[in-house]
Amino acid sequence: MKEAGNLTMSAKELDRLEIISRVIERRLTQRKAAERLGLSVRQVERLCRAFRTDGATGLVSRKRGRPSNRKLAAVVRDRALDLAQGRYADFGPTLACEKLTEQHGFDLSRETLRRWMIDAGLWVPRSQRDRRAHQPRHRRSCLGELVQIDGCDHAWFEDRGPKSTLLVYVDDATGRLMELRFVPSESAFDYFTSTRAYLEQHGKPVAFYSDKPQAKGRVERAHLTLQDRLVKELRLRSISTPEAGNAFLPLFRADYNRRFGREPLSPP
Repeated sequence: MKEAGNLTMSAKELDRLEIISRVIERRLTQRKAAERLGLSVRQVERLCRAFRTDGATGLVSRKRGRPSNRKLAAVVRDRALDLAQGRYADFGPTLACEKLTEQHGFDLSRETLRRWMIDAGLWVPRSQRDRRAHQPRHRRSCLGELVQIDGCDHAWFEDRGPKSTLLVYVDDATGRLMELRFVPSESAFDYFTSTRAYLEQHGKPVAFYSDKPQAKGRVERAHLTLQDRLVKELRLRSISTPEAGNAFLPLFRADYNRRFGREPLSPP
């Protein structure tokens, strides 16, 4: 750093001062000055105006003393990864990004967080995992044309509450969750209760499927998503009983359908 009068300037700023001074004195054209400074002619015009108004001070970078964008980005990244590794240790990038946005005010894209988590060794991309071959089946066309039913026995409340079964009703055409209910175990009585709740809310479907594995791929995949997302949502809300879980399920179902539901190929 060198001093120009009482102003401390870097060597680059002193060079800029010399060139702009020559432009002001009409000893150098703005175009030539732009070439030497690696700037556009418009930027040189702006520097000339700043010099005429504020003298050499007008040529000092306004970014001096401010943290760089790169440094700020590093702070955000480190904070996001601390939360992802601590509070959201078993969350995937998509769900972790949702929580960082909703709970902590982050403004991140899912792909940015995914890249950070991969670089930090917190997430293994799907391309590096073992692939399972499966034969895809086309969805039905209309909402209510086929509703898949299944029960999923899982430690939904982890070690905070009893192991329970979740009865899941999934619409094949849209992937929407139509009915969810925690029960002690699969039983005809509980299915009757859940089916009645479905009928009262959605009306009669064309068909229910509950016992043909080749037709239950949609609901089986929904189980995997639920075991990931629902377990974590229950944990974050300290929900530890089936009763409290059932009270929360309508809210969860609405959010799930908003995020993952799709429009049917044929309108109702």
